[in-house]
Amino acid sequence: MSQSAKSAPKILVVDDDIEIIESVRYALEGEGYEVVIARDGNQGLALAEKETPDLMILDMMMPKRSGFLVMEKLRRSSERDLPVIMITGNEGSRHKAYAELLGVSEYIRKPFPMDRLLKAVRSLLNPDE
Repeated sequence: MSQSAKSAPKILVVDDDIEIIESVRYALEGEGYEVVIARDGNQGLALAEKETPDLMILDMMMPKRSGFLVMEKLRRSSERDLPVIMITGNEGSRHKAYAELLGVSEYIRKPFPMDRLLKAVRSLLNPDE
């Protein structure tokens, strides 16, 4: 499938950990995606509105506004159903249940193999493949 007909899917990565941001950005750009970065939940919400990404990768624990608060606000204020992959270092199953309640498409615990994340991204952006 050629990407020239339509522009590359845009992915918003919202995380406060620079190492995660850089490794995720490197992997996604290597796959041909356009990557937009936000360093906290508030910036993530602002960019979700401004950039209209095709997918969001969202960290759960962040300064200013947690991933959960970002999801709550997104689901209240957005008409479109943005697919969200939540990444977290948290082990609690209660968090996973709440994330699913908020409509998170995928829930991935850190540390994760990058191909696990890329596979989730591909399946959410190309559900027919």
